[in-house]
Amino acid sequence: MTTRPSDHILIVDDDREIRELLSTYLVKNGLRVVAVPTGRHMRAALEESGPFDLIILDLMLPGEDGLTLCRDLRTGKHKAIPILMLTARSEEADRILGLEMGADDYLAKPFSARELLARIRAVMRRTRALPPNMRSTESARTLAFGDWQLDTVARHLVDAGGTLVPLSGAEYRLLRIFLDHPQKVLSRDQLLSLTQGREAELFERSIDLLVSRLRQRLRDDAREPRYIKTVRSEGYVFASGVEAVD
Repeated sequence: MTTRPSDHILIVDDDREIRELLSTYLVKNGLRVVAVPTGRHMRAALEESGPFDLIILDLMLPGEDGLTLCRDLRTGKHKAIPILMLTARSEEADRILGLEMGADDYLAKPFSARELLARIRAVMRRTRALPPNMRSTESARTLAFGDWQLDTVARHLVDAGGTLVPLSGAEYRLLRIFLDHPQKVLSRDQLLSLTQGREAELFERSIDLLVSRLRQRLRDDAREPRYIKTVRSEGYVFASGVEAVD
């Protein structure tokens, strides 16, 4: 997988030297690049210089930090743009928080420009691997399916009797993928990439374990599942219809 000549990248980093170095390298590798220092400049670029195919977003920014900007991007009209988050901190908690906020990948400084380009290609490959004509329900507060409702703000399930069922971050992400793409067969590779980012390749069987956990949350019989059905040699399909309540 190589990037396309038309791929347009937005870099948001307050370090001028990093912006210049990355811009020069990515342009030499066939990308179009806009580089800005703050969230305010990012918003202006999105309106004036877009559309963009990917945003490289630094975590530690003056004013609004990268996590805040990532969250805002994921709830606004630019929510479909992939985000690759950069940070000078390498703690696992920061990486997990970035992914929870909606980042598609995470790269700790210092890093090589070559590694960044590889990550860009990987994120774009995963994004473009999704089957065509998929609808998104990201703007809905509540999604209803079968006997369940998903509160997308509180990130918990509510059954027909009003009982709350909490979800882990990974369980929530997997369920959202299924609800966004009902009745579409998704391969394990697609599900792994979308739920776990760059760590996916390390855990070939982890998606099966995650599906098993989610089935338990949904009280879905693995032998005769109502919601998440296994498609032999292909992956999984969410068999229920989904309705955006609000």
